[in-house]
Amino acid sequence: MAENTETAPAPEAKPQIPFDDFMKLDLRVATVKHAEPHPNADRLLKVQLDDGTEEGRQVCAGIKAWYEPEELIGRQVVIVANLEPRKIRGEISQGMILAASDLRHDEESGEERDVVVLTLDRPVKSGSVVS
Repeated sequence: MAENTETAPAPEAKPQIPFDDFMKLDLRVATVKHAEPHPNADRLLKVQLDDGTEEGRQVCAGIKAWYEPEELIGRQVVIVANLEPRKIRGEISQGMILAASDLRHDEESGEERDVVVLTLDRPVKSGSVVS
């Protein structure tokens, strides 16, 4: 796989936070077990994750424009595990899959956004802590 060595323009900085606030985030590894288009939203996928718990979890992710559901199955992703669950267009989302967002220049249409889900370079147990 070729590396992208371009440097993205610096996004507008967010305010600094105390280290203790960062430590409140529970970042975990989860394995995608199933993914399908969200039944009530054009831009979302409904993703079933093995997060190391017996019941697993469901996350609604705004990545439909960049990923086919079947290409996510088996991938290990990084999630925010302690985000409050919320209902998104009738489906419960129990966390967030982390992704990088990149603006690229396209000659024909101008700028275009690319979204890349954060994955691991080798497998670890589902539920492993990311620190």
